[in-house]
Amino acid sequence: MKAHDYGRLAEGAAASFLTGLGYRLVTANYRCRVGEIDLIAWDGEVLVFVEVKARRRDGTGAAIEAIDRRKVRRLRAVADHYLAARFRGREPPCRFDAVLAGPGRDGVSMVERMVLVRGVY
Repeated sequence: MKAHDYGRLAEGAAASFLTGLGYRLVTANYRCRVGEIDLIAWDGEVLVFVEVKARRRDGTGAAIEAIDRRKVRRLRAVADHYLAARFRGREPPCRFDAVLAGPGRDGVSMVERMVLVRGVY
């Protein structure tokens, strides 16, 4: 399976995972001229921008390490674009979360382990 396809699989699994935690999904793969945010959801009264990072196998580095300063700047710019387009100055409280997805313990299952990191950046 290609990395892009695995990423999409992980994003779908992350959306289900968050829904199970009570998040209300707004959109997936929000794109604008400056980039993309994987998931946007409500957690109560807080609008949450979610980055999903997946690893197909252990030992390839921690998924959280893939969210570097440059990525954070881009995610914030995309969030600013979304807020300006949707809320026009009356923005709700916001937060940036990450869902880190990993392979199953058996090393064969596609996406089994999910970790939510709230307020990651």
